[in-house]
Amino acid sequence: MLLAKFIDIILHLDKYLGFLLQKYGVGIYAILFVVIFLETGLVIMPFLPGDSLLFVTGTIAAVGRMNIIILFVFLAAAAILGDSLNYWIGSFFGEKVFAKSRLFKKEYLERTKDFYRKHGGKTIILARFIPIMRTFAPFVAGVGKMRYVRFFSFNVIGGIAWVAIFLFGGYFFGAIPLVKANLAIITLAIIVISLIPAGLEFVRHFRKAS
Repeated sequence: MLLAKFIDIILHLDKYLGFLLQKYGVGIYAILFVVIFLETGLVIMPFLPGDSLLFVTGTIAAVGRMNIIILFVFLAAAAILGDSLNYWIGSFFGEKVFAKSRLFKKEYLERTKDFYRKHGGKTIILARFIPIMRTFAPFVAGVGKMRYVRFFSFNVIGGIAWVAIFLFGGYFFGAIPLVKANLAIITLAIIVISLIPAGLEFVRHFRKAS
């Protein structure tokens, strides 16, 4: 029973945030840091809350219960460090997986490397706004041996942009009843908009290949 409750809190941390803030006080900053770090840093953790957690955190900060600047610094750092960890995990284990697995051919690895040489920068930034892809993109960038200096620059841009948009979005607009009632729709709209450039690129590439 306790385990089930713990799992429910972890999976729906955005809903329990007020309760945890009351229980742990300033310790909530560490909890939020760890969750965002794990959500972006481990390829097996895409189920953790991301967008909605940042937005709800911003709404709570707006009423003075948390410091928005401290939150921004902590969570942007967590997002950047998480992606970096994910990259190095992919870089270290990626080729070993391709070498031993029958499912993955060596030509897939070469295609991955070629893709990240050409499109890695925008992929890292756009993936920040797409649940699940946010967790997999840095791992695959590591597998594809994208140059770390290049990866890190786009990682910083994407991490800061992602945290800023959702955190400050909640801070400035979360208290508006219409926004509060339609958070899921707003999140979906942001995801769809962020997919447009990738979709256009795919269409352009398909036409070129044809």
